[in-house]
Amino acid sequence: MEILTFFKHNKDLSFLIRRFFNKWYFYYTSIKTYCESIFTVFLFLISFSISAQKSVSQEDKIYLAVDSFVTNPTEENLNELVLFSQTVFPKLDLKNKDELLSFVILNCNKGYYENQFGKINKAISSYEKAWRMYQTNNLKNYEIVEFCLKPLGNLYTTIGDYDNAENTIKQYYYIATKSHNEQQQYAAVLNLSNVYQNTGRINEAIDLLEKTIHSQKLSDNQKGNLYNNLGSNYLLQKYSPASSESNNNAEKAFLKALSLLEKDKTNNESLVNTFRNLSNLKLQHNDTKTALAYFEKAKNTFEKIRNDNPRKKAQLYYDHANLLFRTGNIKYASALISEIFRNLIPNYSNPVNQLPEQKSLYAETVLLDALDLQAAIYEAENQPEKALQSYKLAFYIEELFQSLLIYENSKIISQIRNRNRTEKCLAIYESLFKKDTKLIHLENAFLLTEETKSAVLRQSLVTFKNQSAIQKHISEQLQIENNFILKEQQKGNLADITKINEAIKKQNKWMLQLKQTTPEAEKKVNPKLRLTDLYNKLEKDKTILVEYFSGIEKIYSFTIEDKKIHFNSFSNNANTSAKITQFIDFFNNANAIANAPSKYNTSGNIAYELLKLPKNSEYKNLLIIPDGLLYFLPFEALITKPTETTNFSKMNYLLHDYNIGYQNSAQFYLASSTKKKQESVLGIFPVFDKTSYALTYSKDEMQYIQKKFEGNYLENSKATFANFKKNANNYSIIHLSTHASSGDLETPASIKFYDQEILYSELYYLNIHPDLVVLSACETGIGKLFKSEGAMSVARGFQLAGAQNLLFSLWKVNDYTTSVFMDLFYKNIKNKQSYLEANANAKREFLQNSSISNAKKSPYYWSAFVYYGTIESSENNNYLLYSLLLLSGIGLLFWINLFLSKTRKKIENTKLK
Repeated sequence: MEILTFFKHNKDLSFLIRRFFNKWYFYYTSIKTYCESIFTVFLFLISFSISAQKSVSQEDKIYLAVDSFVTNPTEENLNELVLFSQTVFPKLDLKNKDELLSFVILNCNKGYYENQFGKINKAISSYEKAWRMYQTNNLKNYEIVEFCLKPLGNLYTTIGDYDNAENTIKQYYYIATKSHNEQQQYAAVLNLSNVYQNTGRINEAIDLLEKTIHSQKLSDNQKGNLYNNLGSNYLLQKYSPASSESNNNAEKAFLKALSLLEKDKTNNESLVNTFRNLSNLKLQHNDTKTALAYFEKAKNTFEKIRNDNPRKKAQLYYDHANLLFRTGNIKYASALISEIFRNLIPNYSNPVNQLPEQKSLYAETVLLDALDLQAAIYEAENQPEKALQSYKLAFYIEELFQSLLIYENSKIISQIRNRNRTEKCLAIYESLFKKDTKLIHLENAFLLTEETKSAVLRQSLVTFKNQSAIQKHISEQLQIENNFILKEQQKGNLADITKINEAIKKQNKWMLQLKQTTPEAEKKVNPKLRLTDLYNKLEKDKTILVEYFSGIEKIYSFTIEDKKIHFNSFSNNANTSAKITQFIDFFNNANAIANAPSKYNTSGNIAYELLKLPKNSEYKNLLIIPDGLLYFLPFEALITKPTETTNFSKMNYLLHDYNIGYQNSAQFYLASSTKKKQESVLGIFPVFDKTSYALTYSKDEMQYIQKKFEGNYLENSKATFANFKKNANNYSIIHLSTHASSGDLETPASIKFYDQEILYSELYYLNIHPDLVVLSACETGIGKLFKSEGAMSVARGFQLAGAQNLLFSLWKVNDYTTSVFMDLFYKNIKNKQSYLEANANAKREFLQNSSISNAKKSPYYWSAFVYYGTIESSENNNYLLYSLLLLSGIGLLFWINLFLSKTRKKIENTKLK
């Protein structure tokens, strides 16, 4: 590939001539005057060599180093090339484009062979250096797409950096389209479909592949590869369990791929992939005989490839081991996993427990898969402790992957693997606890669950806090370009592809700069939860904590009360999920509950019993950490005891038992702080008078709050995003009464100011620190849902901006009842109640308010707003406590004084006697 780089790119022809003349001259003089002048020739050659070396440019040295390495690309020589590049880089003439280009070529070659030797992270770094230099200096005359962007995009996909992969692939697709390079366009489609598949965008992948297959002129080899990818996506397409359409489509696509690829005997690598896919397909249908036959074909075809790549060998071993495990041959499967470790881990020996040492591990997907499979084998062999050890090593590799990622979306997607692994560990801990009832199993299970809770949000807040001013600026610019791309893409067919490409280029530039300025130590900040701290804080706050984990097989719940953990689980099958979904569905529209109060009562009680919530507790504060669909469930509106009443104010809501608050994780709860600022309000009230967006009762809401708190109330045309940003840091409470949208799978959640609609991700870098943010708008807590991480909502935007305490909505709220509720909520804050109590009491008062009709007392109207934030005692209670302490102190002093007075009199009387 790059073997002839010297001849392709050397610009100094005189140097070439000298190199060849040197050899020619030697042979010529040796034959003619060997006996007479050998000594003279020798001296001449030495002097000529010295003079030639003096004339060698920096560019020539780089090309010579590359050529020398490529002729003998060993790992030892690669290390020497790395040292050479480090030495030569400071000496580069930044104005000499030929010299810079030679360094680009060096890094592309270095990246190629680093990948061959399994050093994926170093390969990515080398390609990134090459791309940054090529792009920054507007270099030309090199196939940057073929030798840099294509392999870089593929490596990003390998490590799960899907945002960078998509950006890189789209960028070189754009370049290939402009240059009419059909081969590179095809490669972009193939690789982009892999990204879509890995990020769950299966339908997008299928549409892209089918469109390309039927609309472009392709070779049999190209079509075969596209059909192979198409089959993989059909396998992942979601159909009802009874339907076999997706499997039939997958098999047809794989067989079509085979028929095309077998026409060309050089397509062995592609054939291997297709045979493996067919083997996996048959294995899913328990057709083990055919699955083994297809895998044997894959194995035989692989052996025909001259391939020393340890990663590809390890991948084949893994597929074989997985097949054997699934067919019951556990012993041989375990032996193959040892071969994987031996191939991928230098100096690995087969220890007694088979598992490698943690310090020898690195970010590698095949290693990750092997550790997960080894854990499953240990479970099958009834060795749960060893299974947990193997999973622990897999979690460690996941942490390494996370440290490589920049974009939020990629980090969240990578958590999916962690969730599946966590669920398996929870099942092991549950079985161990049932066996020996040791509390340590429950504590370990809870701590592991905590690691999955809003991990990306938590890490982002820590990272942003520790970033330098330069890093924050780069991160913000990166997000600005990302937001621009999202907004432009929302235009559909009207989107400007040129503008999107320019934004992607800028985004890549900022991304590379951020990687450069972020040391490795900063990437791995991962504070751990201490159970003693959590127990003490819950006891101090008189609070019970209930945390959920919604897995594929089961839903687990942890209840912490009186410094003890209680553990429950129940099946998460279709029947159970339906019960929870049925309750949530009552809040889809205002009439669902009003038209069927009895059904609501029954459904609410079924969900309550299912969720295993605490009963008859002395504590009155309940903190919920939801998961999965439970993020959208209003726990306050659950029914603790069913009744026949149709009077909504007399139903037995969980609200009557507890002040209910929510949090993203126990670590968020521990990190939360109490109010510090003097209460004042920044109110944003666009109102949207005389438009279809008009909020009639928003003015009333504003007046209610104005009567209670001083502040800055921006109405109509003053309620702009710019004015909001300008004033946001000057007030303790930020209140936004406006429109918002939860978006959908394609459209991000957003909130509307008077002058523009703002995406939730545009709020990330506001850097605000109010005591409370109130989002008095529709669906501000709703967005695209990721289990454990939560909803990509407007509320999340404000959390990343720095807001710790938030009140937001879970569905479309009514203009009038919202204004009434907010009046009660702010009255309670004015009366020195905590935010938690102010929210709970406002709901109770709403139900008891005689001026509100029974229909409007439906839970649809009062339970929409949930509070995420600090749990603290009300100021009223504090004043009462202080008063009691003061009175007690005065009383104690009085009795002490009285006692001393009587004692003195006794002493004086004694002296007189």
